[in-house]
Amino acid sequence: MKRYGEHRFAGKLFVVEGIDGSGKSTQLMLLHQWLQAEGYGTVFSEWNSSPLVRDITKRGKKKHMLTPATFCLIHATDFADRMEHNIIPLLKAGAVVLCDRYIYTAFARDVARGMDSKWVRELYGFAVKPTGAFYFRVPLEVAMRRLLDARDGFKFYEAGMDLGLSGDPEVSFRLFQSHIIDEYEKMVPEYDITGVDATLPIEAQQAQMRQLVKTKLAQAKRLRVAP
Repeated sequence: MKRYGEHRFAGKLFVVEGIDGSGKSTQLMLLHQWLQAEGYGTVFSEWNSSPLVRDITKRGKKKHMLTPATFCLIHATDFADRMEHNIIPLLKAGAVVLCDRYIYTAFARDVARGMDSKWVRELYGFAVKPTGAFYFRVPLEVAMRRLLDARDGFKFYEAGMDLGLSGDPEVSFRLFQSHIIDEYEKMVPEYDITGVDATLPIEAQQAQMRQLVKTKLAQAKRLRVAP
């Protein structure tokens, strides 16, 4: 299996992965706050946030028009645009780039939607290897409870309703997200991703992240010296 290239830029790239409800975004925000307090120039990049395809994706989702192949290619376009115009320039400038989802999201979701694993990986062959990647492991029941505590019901595509797995959104969510979890677990050893127990206290998860990040910050640009 092809490995993604180590970048030689001064900046650092840290990414978080996990199913919806894993708490990864909360941990990334805490890491961002800590890095800023330490004086590092830190920038976010979120999945599916490129202006190039953001509106098209929203319209397609609203009308339930996106097929697995369309989903895959739209997200690859989003990622390529952000990689070229945001992530790489920031790494060259010495910034610490924090990505809420990276190529591993595509590897998990697209394969769970029936796309060929090798083809999807080759599609993202231009991506650089992160300085550090974290996968937040969470039992499916815990993730579901967290999501339903925050809102009513599951979204159409996060539940995999487009795949016809079940007419019941909750059943479909379980089936689809279970497949995504299986794909993530395969990637942990394949891509040297650090697993984090997402049921631990928030502070304990953050301490694990910071411990690894601290060892990899050499050459990253500090805007000021922390007190």
